[in-house]
Amino acid sequence: MFSESVHRRAFVKWAGALPLLACVNARGLWAKAWGGRNNIYTRIGVRPFINARGTWTYLSGSLELPEVRRAKEQAALHFVDMFELQRGVGRRLAQLSGAESGMITSGAAGAMAAATAACIAGSDPAKVWQLPDTTGLKHEVVMFGGRSAFDSAIRLAGGKLVLTRAHAELQAALNPNTAMIYTTALGERLEKAIAIAKAARVPLLLDDAAGIPPFENLRLYAKMGADLYTFSGGKGLCGPQCSGLLLGRKDLIEAALANSSPWEGAVCRPMKVGKEEIMGCLAAVEAWAHRDLAALDREWNLRVQRIRKLVDSVPDVATRIEIPQGGNRYPTLVVTWDEEKWGFSVADCDRQLREGEPRIEVLTANNPSLVPAVLGDRKSPRRNDAIRIISMTMQPGEDLLVGQRLRQILAAGRKGMRAA
Repeated sequence: MFSESVHRRAFVKWAGALPLLACVNARGLWAKAWGGRNNIYTRIGVRPFINARGTWTYLSGSLELPEVRRAKEQAALHFVDMFELQRGVGRRLAQLSGAESGMITSGAAGAMAAATAACIAGSDPAKVWQLPDTTGLKHEVVMFGGRSAFDSAIRLAGGKLVLTRAHAELQAALNPNTAMIYTTALGERLEKAIAIAKAARVPLLLDDAAGIPPFENLRLYAKMGADLYTFSGGKGLCGPQCSGLLLGRKDLIEAALANSSPWEGAVCRPMKVGKEEIMGCLAAVEAWAHRDLAALDREWNLRVQRIRKLVDSVPDVATRIEIPQGGNRYPTLVVTWDEEKWGFSVADCDRQLREGEPRIEVLTANNPSLVPAVLGDRKSPRRNDAIRIISMTMQPGEDLLVGQRLRQILAAGRKGMRAA
């Protein structure tokens, strides 16, 4: 039997959710946002969705800022010399970041490939043409932190991976064949790795694809002395999905450009980025330089708090709000329940959210875009047995729809437990 205090707490939670439920019922949010059932995607049989999973590439990253869309439209009206364009953008990126130079790449993975080619071949035309054959060239890339699902970008440029995890292992792995150090480490771990790289005179590439926001990271890594560092343009930066940033030492950026499009014969020529994406990505960087991150954080927090109120009206469901330390560093609602007792799993809930109308994508342990052989297809322990709601990728009003749908699905799942 439930105690009187338990009943009281449940009633208080339900009463707190009532105003939000009324708001959901009073507004045709989905129809207004998507133009009913007739939009550019539904006309070809593709279902748009509410993105509460975050800035995943397979879910088309993020939505471009208005400034980005305007810049791309203006860029499309003129012809330009792509060599001149990348160098002009590089000068502007240097002003914004404090790095010596920069370039726009075909995503952060494109930046990884261009950086690897730069560190192996430099700007020597004969060596540029030789890649990915590295005979006679420095070609080892020390992976500080181990392998990643994206290291094919390094291997396709000719890099041979050398895996290390501890700083002592990193130090011991460096030798005359070492062309570059690659890492995703941050904070003190990154500082120590940079010091080791400097002492050995080996360039270090930091991959912080989802590192913006905060915008301060654009300047932070230059101050820390990273030789090269990269961000995705299509994640938190909200630039073109097929763009990325590579920043760092001017000589290495020049070498990366020498190994990239539009050079015919360069190993990274296939990773072409157009004038529209280049100017769109630059516009995103410039926009973030003036955005009020504190105000955005408040709005993102409010979204997950509203969802939490709706979900908390379902008994036996636990919720908490956290900010992940890895990618998608935004206020995140974590929802759990006793899956075994209910006979209703996270995967069941995830499937119902995806199959319903509107379609809703949330973060779980499942990664549909991971090649099954990668790392043995292991699931991340951090994401097991939970529904995670990412606030940043939802549009205004969508939080109410997510909260209402999740509340309904969990309530039905719990009823199944009672009937069992």
